[in-house]
Amino acid sequence: MVQTISLLGSTGSIGRQTLDVCREQGIRVAALTARNSIGLLEEQAREFRPRLVAVSELEPALELAKRLAGLDVEVAYGLEGLRRVASLPESEAVVTAVVGMAALWPTMAAIEAGKRVAFANKETLVCAGELVMEAARRYGAEIIPVDSEHSAIFQCLQGSRDRGEIKRLILTCSGGPFFGLRREEISKKTKADALRHPNWSMGEKITIDCATLMNKGLEFIEAMRLFRVTPEQVEVVIHRQSIIHSMVEFRDGAVLAQMGTPDMRLPIRYALTCPDRKQSALPPLDLLQCPPLTFAPPDLEAFPCLRMAMDCARTGGASCAVLNGANEAAVELFRRERISLGQIPELVAEALDKIPNVSRPAMEDILEADRQARECVTKAVQ
Repeated sequence: MVQTISLLGSTGSIGRQTLDVCREQGIRVAALTARNSIGLLEEQAREFRPRLVAVSELEPALELAKRLAGLDVEVAYGLEGLRRVASLPESEAVVTAVVGMAALWPTMAAIEAGKRVAFANKETLVCAGELVMEAARRYGAEIIPVDSEHSAIFQCLQGSRDRGEIKRLILTCSGGPFFGLRREEISKKTKADALRHPNWSMGEKITIDCATLMNKGLEFIEAMRLFRVTPEQVEVVIHRQSIIHSMVEFRDGAVLAQMGTPDMRLPIRYALTCPDRKQSALPPLDLLQCPPLTFAPPDLEAFPCLRMAMDCARTGGASCAVLNGANEAAVELFRRERISLGQIPELVAEALDKIPNVSRPAMEDILEADRQARECVTKAVQ
């Protein structure tokens, strides 16, 4: 179990739940970051008394410094501030709860410092997973997933002697708010409709990704990177109840599943305490009160984002960075109600069609693919 952490993205959904776990387990928080939510960040800094806090820009950093005057808390900003938080010497672990590609550089800083990285940011592994995992091996950093599905697989693999024993990773998927609808019906749904996830309470971006099933597509790619398996060894299954968080089938036919109530504090706690399991204040899973557990295949015609992500997983190279960059740009436009929900997969498909793939990308190739994808979406909408 770690004793001290740095938390990237403390004001978001995962960040706030991470602080719940820190309160529960008595874990010290040495550093916090947020984008610009300085009101909540101030409250967190006053409670946890970190040594360092960081925000994205200078102006909110100056305002936060005024508010925290008199406390022994240093305020930093920008990419350099994020890197400092991620590599703070006294932090044994870094929780990356920042959404999107913004987490790439601080994640690499944490890895190069040899930290345990409790990974709640799937986009970094989707875009640069091979480079990130190679860096983790080189610097001796632990990568422990926080996503409920990947945490479930990680837990199921604790008794596995080698990755050669794996036959399949079975990623469960709630199906989101539009399960059972046709593509033309889904395309007309509003932002308010997309944000009504049936089981989980999350930030806007990931909730919209769940509505299009792009989130499950990103998790498909992430599972390949984390557990070093082929696309053919990953399967997505719709499981509406979100009780089984994912499963592993082994070559002898045995299937292990991790079950639990749909609460992100469970995988967060395990990422910070493993290999130990600490007492939880959460209500236990009551099997006698559970609804029937059902399973169904995903509809790849109704949800083309999942199909495109699975195609990119097989294609490899920089295509995953194009997929993610185009999706991030399109989702942001949808959040601002400048495009319809149905345009998200159309814009992603256009970017994948127009931007040439680099088969063995270096970091600069990945960043360029991400830039081109965002630019392609912006130009298409303009």
